[in-house]
Amino acid sequence: MEISIHTQKRSEVMDITRNVQQACKQWGGTGLVQVYCPHTTCSVAVNEKFDPAVREDILAWLERSVPQQGPYIHEEGNSDAHIKSILMGNQAIVPVRQGNLLLGRWQGVFFLEFDGPRARTLWLTFIPGAEKV
Repeated sequence: MEISIHTQKRSEVMDITRNVQQACKQWGGTGLVQVYCPHTTCSVAVNEKFDPAVREDILAWLERSVPQQGPYIHEEGNSDAHIKSILMGNQAIVPVRQGNLLLGRWQGVFFLEFDGPRARTLWLTFIPGAEKV
């Protein structure tokens, strides 16, 4: 299953929890969902959903730590995006029970763009598991 995303800025954090939840409902199973990002300049993560300031803090920290302009060798001008993607990771694995994401109270699933705006695709893989008895 795939999720299509269209980002609006060079760097942004998008809440994709609802998209992933809809896919899990469609699957209807119990186990795990792997949300995988097949791109090299963006990431997927599980983090706090309640306070949007956390998303801004993450982007600000990444920009301070890995600035867009730097002494990079890669000539496309997006070396920082590649480095940020490695730091944040390209997948998230979340438990699912009867088609429902099992996230903590404050958690959400997020897509992090570092080289936008772009059209992106995420791949979802469902891994069946046994319901705890």
